[in-house]
Amino acid sequence: MASSGQPRIQWLGRWGFMLAATGSAVGLGNIWKFPYITGEFGGGAFVLVYLACILAVGVPVMMTEIAFGRRGLGSPVDAIRRVVNESGRSSAWSLIGWMAMLCGFMILSFYVVVAGWSFSYLWKMLTGGLSGSSVDDMAAVFGANNANPWNLGFWSTLVTLLTMLIVGKGVQEGIEKNVSWMMPGLVLMLALLIVFGVFSGGFGQAFSFLFSFKAGSLSSDGMLAALGHAFFTLSLASGAILTYGSYLPKGTSIGRTTLSVAVADTVVALMAGLAIFPVIFANGMDPAEGPGLIFMSLPLAFQAMPLGTLFGILFFLMLSMAALTSAISMVEATVSWLCDNKGLSRKAASWGTGIVLWLISTLAMLSFNLGADWTLAGKNFFDWLDYLTSRLMMPLGGLGTVVLAGFVLKSETFRDELGLSPLPYALWLTMVRYVSPLGIVVIFINALDIYQVSFVAHWPWLLAILVVMACLGETLSPRLRHVRSPR
Repeated sequence: MASSGQPRIQWLGRWGFMLAATGSAVGLGNIWKFPYITGEFGGGAFVLVYLACILAVGVPVMMTEIAFGRRGLGSPVDAIRRVVNESGRSSAWSLIGWMAMLCGFMILSFYVVVAGWSFSYLWKMLTGGLSGSSVDDMAAVFGANNANPWNLGFWSTLVTLLTMLIVGKGVQEGIEKNVSWMMPGLVLMLALLIVFGVFSGGFGQAFSFLFSFKAGSLSSDGMLAALGHAFFTLSLASGAILTYGSYLPKGTSIGRTTLSVAVADTVVALMAGLAIFPVIFANGMDPAEGPGLIFMSLPLAFQAMPLGTLFGILFFLMLSMAALTSAISMVEATVSWLCDNKGLSRKAASWGTGIVLWLISTLAMLSFNLGADWTLAGKNFFDWLDYLTSRLMMPLGGLGTVVLAGFVLKSETFRDELGLSPLPYALWLTMVRYVSPLGIVVIFINALDIYQVSFVAHWPWLLAILVVMACLGETLSPRLRHVRSPR
């Protein structure tokens, strides 16, 4: 299927897409969130469940998004509209693309503030601004950092400018060229930090914590956290992967490429754990410290260790690069849509988007200081952006994507695009029709706090739901396909 207008630019090769997609997935979620939720939910048992969730939910949905992007050759809106039109279905399904594109932009609006923390701490580490004798002292530093709107605003603005500068240079010259050194650099820094951890005295304890399987440490909350993180860590349902997929050359295997990205993302997450936990254990700190693990406990630990300042600088440089690679991916869908539909140049689309992003992110930044009391239903502006995207838009967008691919479109569409042999294709279709939707529904229910699903106590009910979904799916599939585009 060809897109209208000029031929769509492509990655220079499979390696370029892999680095860009991995850079999108490897953000603060891997370096910041994965280690502390692993600590909170029992280490190795959590990691095993997380890996199973990546395979059952993350990989099938990611393959689907990449296939949509490459088949439709456009932004999420354009790509989904072209693919559904090809199958003779209603263009109303393109609403999924609109939601994905909006979701990515909204996430970035508060993500640049969080990314600004990384850049701010890198500067503090370089200039000696991180000092204290207790976690409470470091908490005071963190609080003061956020309480100053000029300080926090400067760093979030810097992240916005760097993101738009890179995206404005284009897919090959901007995104691909920069991630081609950022991602290997990030992995190299992680490796150096792991070597540092080996000699810190806590590496054996950290390794055991991450990889020892203790069935008794599994809990319903831990399983739900693993399922949710597996979905969100791969940047699914936010327009990023779908748009990157639209630049993927036709001869590249979507299945192998997706597995490579999922493996790379998981390896980086585990490397982050091996880099962080030795330092935590060596200093007698709690690995279940929560978000404060990165910005409070680790700076204190680095301060107490030989060469700690050097490796602290290395750590926050790595964290800043991870944040930047994710930020780049989240704005690409919007920039792509503006270029394709409004006739704007890449630079004009990037900087125009950047201005709007800066205005919205400023409101998110003010939620930590001057606007902390500007609340609606108990949530400030930052909280609402987070809530709407992570708890509503991403699960609904992911569910809509797999329902569309599994039940609505012609089966030939994805069989051709994925290029899988019969058995792998049947496995993908089964996962997309039944397993992935069930996982996403569980994430959605849990995120809304409607009912705390217990995998351990209620697995018979979940199995029954899966069987009912299979029966309904086979019944409704022909009817859904009957909904055609108006002629």
